[in-house]
Amino acid sequence: MRSHMVSSNVVAVALFALLSQSAAAEDAAWKGCVGLQGSPAERVAACSTVIETNAETGRRLAAAYCNRGHGLTEQRKLDEAMADLEAAVRLDPGFACAYNNRGRVYAFKGEGDRALADYDEAIRLDAKFALAYNNRAMIWLARRDPDRALDDLSAAITADPGLAVAYGNRGHIYYQQRDMARALADFDAEIALRPNVLAYINRGNVHRDTEQLDRAAADYGEAIRLAPEDARGWRNRALIKLYQGDNKGGLADYDKALRYDPADVFSWNNRAQARMRLGDRSGAIADFRKALELRPGLQTARDSLKRLGAAVN
Repeated sequence: MRSHMVSSNVVAVALFALLSQSAAAEDAAWKGCVGLQGSPAERVAACSTVIETNAETGRRLAAAYCNRGHGLTEQRKLDEAMADLEAAVRLDPGFACAYNNRGRVYAFKGEGDRALADYDEAIRLDAKFALAYNNRAMIWLARRDPDRALDDLSAAITADPGLAVAYGNRGHIYYQQRDMARALADFDAEIALRPNVLAYINRGNVHRDTEQLDRAAADYGEAIRLAPEDARGWRNRALIKLYQGDNKGGLADYDKALRYDPADVFSWNNRAQARMRLGDRSGAIADFRKALELRPGLQTARDSLKRLGAAVN
């Protein structure tokens, strides 16, 4: 049985926040545009209002374009986002935020060289730009250069020890390298700074792989508490329960996992294993067949059906 390995390769973005004592800074649209709260759609609307009033110039206008570009990127309106970020660069060629956020659009478009160049420029303009280091690290990781990625993530953490995503990304690389002690330390730091579903799942994976099953189950339980309709917490905890011999508990968790992600082949396969152990032959056969419907080459399901004396369709 297997569970899903979870990557925390999150590409973070920069929001430019420049609040002054001016009347514009007190304006709700300006605050909505440059503030760190609000949804991407709300940010796009607020920044559009700032841009359309023609009240701002220079870096403040560039900030409005940069932040609207961020909101559009989050909505995956990449061409519109690119137009805004190009405008931000034209308005203020020394504005690191615009290069960082434009680099992210290039990354989404699969243009790694251009993304790398923009992150390089953002860092040249601001040597302590932690998010740019984090984002550049993701390019190195995509290019299978974990050493450079680790260097950039460590630089990000040095520049901003409170940047939770950098700990998560560095922890993921350490996990891939099977350096469990360092991975655990980084996931601990991420959770202390910003508890989130992915961090708990990743730390749970470390505990699982180091045979600390109770701690793994507790972390997956926290993921479930934070996001009860996210299948990842349920299926990972289900696997731990099967490891511990709690087949009924595993079955119940897989029921939940499949309710929220019915396309996960391994949840079908593993629930079938639980049913088989509990003596539910017909239920196990149905689940193994569903797993094979999703992935015809899944050998464990084929072998299990043969052991049950059932036809393999």
